[in-house]
Amino acid sequence: MTETQEQTRSRTFSWTDPALTAARIGTTSGLEMLHAMGNGEIPAPPILQLVGATGMEAEEGRVTVLMPAQEFHYNPLGTVHGGIIATLLDTAAGCTVHSTLPAGFGYTSLDLMTRFIKPVTIKSGLLRCEGGIVSRGRRTAVAESRLFDEAGALLAHATSTCLIFELPTA
Repeated sequence: MTETQEQTRSRTFSWTDPALTAARIGTTSGLEMLHAMGNGEIPAPPILQLVGATGMEAEEGRVTVLMPAQEFHYNPLGTVHGGIIATLLDTAAGCTVHSTLPAGFGYTSLDLMTRFIKPVTIKSGLLRCEGGIVSRGRRTAVAESRLFDEAGALLAHATSTCLIFELPTA
């Protein structure tokens, strides 16, 4: 066995059909849906299961996503890949907008502007990504998100603009 084969790790995960959760979009308020996700009443989306997110807390206009930094997040430089960090920032910002929506409305991200402040490694511990509303109009919302390490140091931040729309009725 080669040295590379001896150092190889593996990871598996399971997820629920995302169409089951998507079918519930718009049937309740966004905040009610996020609470159901956070309480485990409905499954988290597959992307959060893929990256290993471990929790979500939501109130109107504020969302926190938790995820331990793990070795499988690493890029070739030995730090957490920027795409993983952007995923957390996008999730917290987008879910923050979702938390303000009444039943019958949806949203989609129009942009995500990110700034990486410090490298993230497994030594960063449990990552906490907090989202908040900057501005909320009838058709668009701007949210910000901030990523902190377990000690509370700012690692990255982002702003996102989201389009708000009425969902079609069947």
